[in-house]
Amino acid sequence: MSKIKWNSEKMLSISAMSMSFFTLLIFIYQTNLMRKQNYLSILPYLTVATTTNSAAPVFELNLQNHGVGPAIIESVNVTYKDTTYNLIDFDNKMYKFLVFLAPKLDSIKSYSHSPMSKGMAIPANSIYNILRVSDSSEEFLLMAQTIKFLLEDGMNYKIIYKSIQDEHWLIHHNSQGPQKLN
Repeated sequence: MSKIKWNSEKMLSISAMSMSFFTLLIFIYQTNLMRKQNYLSILPYLTVATTTNSAAPVFELNLQNHGVGPAIIESVNVTYKDTTYNLIDFDNKMYKFLVFLAPKLDSIKSYSHSPMSKGMAIPANSIYNILRVSDSSEEFLLMAQTIKFLLEDGMNYKIIYKSIQDEHWLIHHNSQGPQKLN
């Protein structure tokens, strides 16, 4: 066996290789941290909220994105009495669907509504108004009571949306927040 002769050149080269190796480890760690930070910086967090103000009178149904990235709608389905309906069949409009389930809502005249179409993006920290009934106490009460009855009678919604990183999420009537699908 031959013995390794240590001289300053060999020690310097081993030190340089060791430093390079540790630099590589730090670089990999920092890259992983940046990837996680990027992931969290574009995460959408959708919720469905109703707003009622009997004094105004105003009833609103809203999609709220509490996240820090846009939420892109993939599909909206509503289940009622063991039948699942796709909102596409109602021009992506919740009001048309509600009138289908409860024809008495057709008497409401002071309303505005917006579609929930596939591919529609809801920006971060924003509210997207799906339905608004205002200016009439009778219409306000009719909408609020009908929605309450339908929910108590088993109506359930499922909204699937995605982030710009193509991660899919689901929210539904009883969810405690978005559920990751993939």
